[in-house]
Amino acid sequence: MSSKDYILNKIKENTQEVFEKPNLKDIPVMEVKDPVAQFKESLIAVGGEYYDREEEALSMEEVLNRFFPEAKTIASTLKNLTCVNLDPDTVEKPQDLDGIDVAILKSNLGVAENAAVWFEQDMKHRILYFIPEALVILLDKKQIVPTMHHAYAEIDKREIPDFGVFISGPSKTADIEQALVMGAHGARRVLVILS
Repeated sequence: MSSKDYILNKIKENTQEVFEKPNLKDIPVMEVKDPVAQFKESLIAVGGEYYDREEEALSMEEVLNRFFPEAKTIASTLKNLTCVNLDPDTVEKPQDLDGIDVAILKSNLGVAENAAVWFEQDMKHRILYFIPEALVILLDKKQIVPTMHHAYAEIDKREIPDFGVFISGPSKTADIEQALVMGAHGARRVLVILS
């Protein structure tokens, strides 16, 4: 028995009362009139950046040159990106991904109320969500839902992934002497490209 199974079994043995997951339809949710505008506003509030392809149609290379001109190592599992010089799925150990300047990822779910973006692991090493200095996230505006309630309702329709995570803006903490530190547990910068 693995240590994970041992721990989960001990939790089950010592659980005295089990609560059913609440029905999300019974919980009142806030109204969001324009999810895309709210997403942009929320993203700026959490320290992220956005680039709207409808406002200006730059190529991926031009976007990267504008936002990350110093980037040398650009990683992605997405095909047809000529600016990528590292396929992280070809790397054997996750530790070997240390030193990535920019990772380009795609999401199919964004949340307007807090600019959270949902990822299900579709690559070999999930460390790619956290180890780069910057994340560039491709997100279709039609896939932005108003609130986390809507997001979880959408996730419930899908097959349960082995790993999933919401990321909202760059990593930050203010635990140390109440000083805000960016990039404490993940990317220092997050750029969402909206299309």
